[in-house]
Amino acid sequence: MTLNGFLSLAWQSVTAPRDVARLLLSLRLGTEVVLTAFALVVVLQTIFVALSAQIMPPDPAVASILSQPIVFLAILSTVLCVMILALTFAGRGLGGVAQVRDVGVLIVWVQGLDVLVQAVLVVTAPLLPGLAAMISLLATGVGLWILINFLAEAQGFEGVGKAALSVLLAVTGLALGASLFLSLTGATTGIVPNV
Repeated sequence: MTLNGFLSLAWQSVTAPRDVARLLLSLRLGTEVVLTAFALVVVLQTIFVALSAQIMPPDPAVASILSQPIVFLAILSTVLCVMILALTFAGRGLGGVAQVRDVGVLIVWVQGLDVLVQAVLVVTAPLLPGLAAMISLLATGVGLWILINFLAEAQGFEGVGKAALSVLLAVTGLALGASLFLSLTGATTGIVPNV
């Protein structure tokens, strides 16, 4: 795919997300291709996040993770894998028909679009931080719009209501699961118990 083709499909993802989802799903990409694309977007995300952290140092609590790119890459990979599974099965619980690979392809594409946004932010943040903040906020909203429409297409939903609900269920389930895991491991308190 050429850069112009990528940018054109990226724009269509905003203006006609279900058409793009249909196109991506019709490619019937093999597992190796999907996994390679997944690895590529995770590595690119990690690079751009590390660059952003160098340009505009983050909050100290987040800086410890961002200063270790391999740790960030592992966390991002894990979160995306769990998110793909959660979105697939939350949608299927609402009557959807998507397979894990279908949702995986679409999530990889959304992450590819996010890499494009990260590249823009790396350039604009040092020069125009206010504009960068607006771009980031707008990109978050547009990304959610694209994701919901992609899921609606993959799951075979007529409208976006069930897809939005599946995103809400998946995110809530992940948040509760992460909270439970952190509380069981004692990571949330930071207090060493007296023995």
